[in-house]
Amino acid sequence: MRTTDVVTNATRNAFRSKLRTTLTVLSLFVGAFTLTLTTALGAGVNDYVSRQVATVSTGDALLVTPAASADSSEGPTRFDPDGRQQSTQPNPLGSGTLLNADDLETMQGIDGIERVEPVRQVVIDWVAPADGTEEDRYELDINPSSSLGRSDLIAGEQLDDGKGAAQIVLQDEYVDALGFGDAESAIGETVELGYTDAAHVARSIEAEVVGIARTSLFASGAGVDASLTDVVSEAQAIPGQPEAYVLAVAHLDGPGGGAVTEEDIRQVKAQLADADLTGQTVEDQLGVIQTVINGIIGVLSAFSVIALLAASFGIVNTLLMSVQERTREIGLMKAMGMSNGRVFSLFSLEAVVIGFLGSAIGALAAIGLGSLISSALAAGPLADLPGLSILLFDPVNVLAVILVIMLVAFVSGVLPARRAARQDPIDSLRYE
Repeated sequence: MRTTDVVTNATRNAFRSKLRTTLTVLSLFVGAFTLTLTTALGAGVNDYVSRQVATVSTGDALLVTPAASADSSEGPTRFDPDGRQQSTQPNPLGSGTLLNADDLETMQGIDGIERVEPVRQVVIDWVAPADGTEEDRYELDINPSSSLGRSDLIAGEQLDDGKGAAQIVLQDEYVDALGFGDAESAIGETVELGYTDAAHVARSIEAEVVGIARTSLFASGAGVDASLTDVVSEAQAIPGQPEAYVLAVAHLDGPGGGAVTEEDIRQVKAQLADADLTGQTVEDQLGVIQTVINGIIGVLSAFSVIALLAASFGIVNTLLMSVQERTREIGLMKAMGMSNGRVFSLFSLEAVVIGFLGSAIGALAAIGLGSLISSALAAGPLADLPGLSILLFDPVNVLAVILVIMLVAFVSGVLPARRAARQDPIDSLRYE
């Protein structure tokens, strides 16, 4: 029997018992459907995170905060008037300890650090058009780490601290609210920012709109340049209180002014650690998020594997019953000269055909339903995260799922196929 005949007969024999085969295919369908969705979820979220990192990170800057205390001594810590202050508010960007002037001086003296920009937390009460009234004011949040990287711009340019003029990058949701026709027409316009100083006196400052940015998961709030931040922070600073910063941005410089390499970053991190400081890139911080996401997806994928394991027993049962029902047929094929290897291949291919059907149908169903779910989420709950496809069906991943399930089916069919191949033709022909 030629190879093509073996494949044709295996495909035909897989449907001899339509009900039994259908039930086995459905069990594989569940595993393939779930596994395809979980891999698509992981691909979608990780793709979005990677694109956001490329958007907000310049690749040559570190977020520097005081190192976490590892003091295990008993009793409270003694007060040091010249030491670091403790933050009175929760700070998601750093630890509960604040940087001081000595820390900034230490950072500036580290090889590989070109300049250090302390991040000051400023509070802006409202934003309005330059000639607007009180009714035109809208609340505004400021991204304290604007100088770390780039905004995901729709129009305009990035902030340029070198100009020395107050600049702002607004989120796209403010374009219509502030009366601009579109993102392009907002560039170059002036807006007024209102804030309250340390004496609880209302003040305002004007800033030029240099860019309009999309809403980002990792860089929320408007971006402002250093000159604007300095003015507001000085006005909001409490007299007599020493300077303290939630974190600092250390801009790196490669050897000879060249590109910053991973080795350069590692060396700077080591020097910061020696100074009781911690340096992290945006990639480091988002890596924690990706680890959590991958862990959740791994748990979901485990349920898919359990479903596939249960389905594999179904394949074994289906083929064992098929071998028993076709005992005389096996004896006749062997009596006519079919080798043990051909018999083994015939039944193994039946398992592979069943695995292909279950995996292909499950994958196609997952793609169809998942695409609808992804579109609905993008237009609804995830509308504020443009560019996020929560389910990303990569053809390579889908093909990998199908091949893995076909391999599982083949392995499951080995036992019944071996039993069929090792049957004695004389005994098989006598089987009733």
